[in-house]
Amino acid sequence: MMTYEDTPMDLQTPSDSGKKISHATFAHPDFTLYGSDALPGRYQKPQGFALQVNLSDPLEAERIFKALAENGTVQMPLQETFWALRFGVLADQFGVPWLINCEKPA
Repeated sequence: MMTYEDTPMDLQTPSDSGKKISHATFAHPDFTLYGSDALPGRYQKPQGFALQVNLSDPLEAERIFKALAENGTVQMPLQETFWALRFGVLADQFGVPWLINCEKPA
């Protein structure tokens, strides 16, 4: 993880944004996510997409769903469906839409 104050962009960012994240890497054995904080005046509410996480372990699906739902909005509780051991839809505390999916074994 790297903050704006730790990059050459430090001089180009507002002084109160130095501690914001300019680059973060979240590594998992099955995938990698990258992200950053939006600078003032550049944030827009996410819309028109959803991030989906596919898992094989229902307990891991429940753990992730619960963590993302904290201070967020659950649109469909995590539950069994015809295709999944667990499936749920939510927007996290930042308004990012998520689909958590744990498919049934073939």
